[in-house]
Amino acid sequence: MALVAAAGIGTAVSGLSIGEPDPLPVLRNSEQWQHAPPFARASLGGELIGPVSDAMWLTAGSVPGSGARQRLVSRALLDLRGLTRPSGAVAAGPDGPWAYTWPRDTAFVASAYAVSGHPDDAWRALRFLSRVQLPDGGFEARYRLDGSGPPDGRPRQTDGAGWVLWSLDEVRSAAGTSDDTDSATIPPDLRPLRDRAVRFVLAETQDGRALPPASPDYWEVDERRVTLGTAAPLAAGLEAASRTYAAEGNSRAAQRSVAASVRLRTLIRDEFGPTYERHGSSGGLDAGVTMLMPPFAHLGDRAARTAWERYPVLALQQAGGIAPGADWKHDGVSWTPETAMVAYTAAASGHVDVAERWLGWLDTHCTTWGSLPEKVLPDGSPAGPAPLAWTSALVVLTEHELSARRATVGELVVRPVSRRDVRQ
Repeated sequence: MALVAAAGIGTAVSGLSIGEPDPLPVLRNSEQWQHAPPFARASLGGELIGPVSDAMWLTAGSVPGSGARQRLVSRALLDLRGLTRPSGAVAAGPDGPWAYTWPRDTAFVASAYAVSGHPDDAWRALRFLSRVQLPDGGFEARYRLDGSGPPDGRPRQTDGAGWVLWSLDEVRSAAGTSDDTDSATIPPDLRPLRDRAVRFVLAETQDGRALPPASPDYWEVDERRVTLGTAAPLAAGLEAASRTYAAEGNSRAAQRSVAASVRLRTLIRDEFGPTYERHGSSGGLDAGVTMLMPPFAHLGDRAARTAWERYPVLALQQAGGIAPGADWKHDGVSWTPETAMVAYTAAASGHVDVAERWLGWLDTHCTTWGSLPEKVLPDGSPAGPAPLAWTSALVVLTEHELSARRATVGELVVRPVSRRDVRQ
């Protein structure tokens, strides 16, 4: 029998290989998920509850997009709010096995809060991770929402530290003023979270001179070899940490982090390129290639970009979405987090049409009440938990990127040419 093991993704199946099909999943909850523990609004104590509170919260920030797309993003933001406890713990989804906090998911949720004008919610989510962080700077795969520790003995997931470092930089930048994002700093009480995570990543990679040990990643299955989905987030995290240190004037720590990230990226290119499959030259292309694209990495590796372009083609499923990998279970089920990762990285790297296409697909495969599910069946119906925090956050981030690019294009079109432009 399958053991559900995923936040963003996957089932670990006892005695069953990845290639063998499981029974198709079902939609695991209804629109009433917010009325059941631990998500019932009554459990929020003295906080305002209901539609008025939701509207006030949305108005206090900003909702990227316009028209129908803005409605999708509004629903995604409200779902994230509903999945977030007052402590900052973010549930991956509303159904039992998903009602835990994964550092990976929380990192993206915090970033989504920040870009939509809710920095306090973003920092609160990261503060929860600071409280549950392990002494060596790493994280468990997932945590109980009360912060009391992991719910089971599954292996730790190394990529969490990298995603947390990336998120700290994203939130720092988004929370800064529009003309001074580079010098914005993370709050002093969250710097130990950053420092411990950096020490962990440096130790796991020997200062960027070695790939990290094998660890489960977003597939949520045991691994004997390191995956791209583990290595790439660590490189992204080191680069992000260097920017946060630089903003604080800590040039020594910034230089150490960026030097380690350069070495690690070279190793990733040597060991995983040029095919960039899950295990380098085997395992098939998977969503790990999205982690080699902006905003997680600078463009520059043509082979990585080619792998990113090929992945959605090879992993395309019957309903039009994407599987976790080309060699994932051949059951025809589309997974929304991986589809959204392609959309987000497309938007961040300037492939606007590609991002719009995948975002449009996600928009047309929501539940009847408007939430984004984890999976979409071959017949196009939603399945798994809904909403899923990782997908909801990625939709917000993608539309934010697209809106920023539209605004930039509009400014270039309408802004009059100045003498300064002519001199340049």
